[in-house]
Amino acid sequence: MMQSKVHKAGFVNIVGNPNVGKSTLMNLLVGERISIATFKAQTTRHRIMGILNTPEMQICFSDTPGVLKPNYKLQEQMLQFSESALQDADVLLYVTDMVETPDKNADFLQKVEKLNVPVIVLINKIDLSNQQELGAKVEAWHDALPQAEIMPISALHRFGIEPLLRRICELLPDSPPYFDKDQWTDKPARFFVTEIIREKILLYYDKEIPYSVEAVVESFKESDRLINIEAVIYVERESQKGIIIGHQGVALKRIASEARRDLERFFDKKIFIKLFVKVDKDWRSSERAMKQYGYDLQ
Repeated sequence: MMQSKVHKAGFVNIVGNPNVGKSTLMNLLVGERISIATFKAQTTRHRIMGILNTPEMQICFSDTPGVLKPNYKLQEQMLQFSESALQDADVLLYVTDMVETPDKNADFLQKVEKLNVPVIVLINKIDLSNQQELGAKVEAWHDALPQAEIMPISALHRFGIEPLLRRICELLPDSPPYFDKDQWTDKPARFFVTEIIREKILLYYDKEIPYSVEAVVESFKESDRLINIEAVIYVERESQKGIIIGHQGVALKRIASEARRDLERFFDKKIFIKLFVKVDKDWRSSERAMKQYGYDLQ
């Protein structure tokens, strides 16, 4: 009698400093547009799971906020999300790039060094370097994390992604799946609505505005062909409210229109979206706001 093939499953957590390409990598690995990926730092604020399923395997990837020294309550919560990813990983992917040196955020790296799980250091953006520079970078990371495997990749050009997936599969424990095999994320539909709204704000507003913004879905009504959404954009000050809305509401209409286009692609349905702007003074430093907007780890 033929023995059935062993099923593998596990949690592969992606960590690293801001702007090294973690979200772009996550989207490539999962094959879905899970994490919003823009050129701005601090785009990812939560741990976002993307689940890759094949008949023999289930990989639960987890994208995390960039590691940074916290200046206010929101950043403290973001750092906790990143540190929690060290505690429940079967495989850890530490993403860096050709510009960054291993001594950046040495405290976090020391925690990585103490882990008893396989660690793969991914040197991203190698398309911006030559062989000599890459060799020096590999050596520096070997010295910093002697136990880790090191793999050069270019998430932008999809270089090194297939070998990485093969290696992850080899390292995963034998296990039944943790989630239904047709599930591709642990987040509800409303979460992706707020992420897409925030992405548009990150792209179209300068300076402090994007980081002072939180989006909350107040109403999500779905029928066979249409999803009707009402969402509130919260800012910290009255002056920011005026900037988000723009002259005669033009700026807010643009955000709604761009978000609607992406949401229709994401949900494959017609979308009607209505946006409001409200002030929640200094919400990023408020314990109450952290719970209300879903940033507590509980």
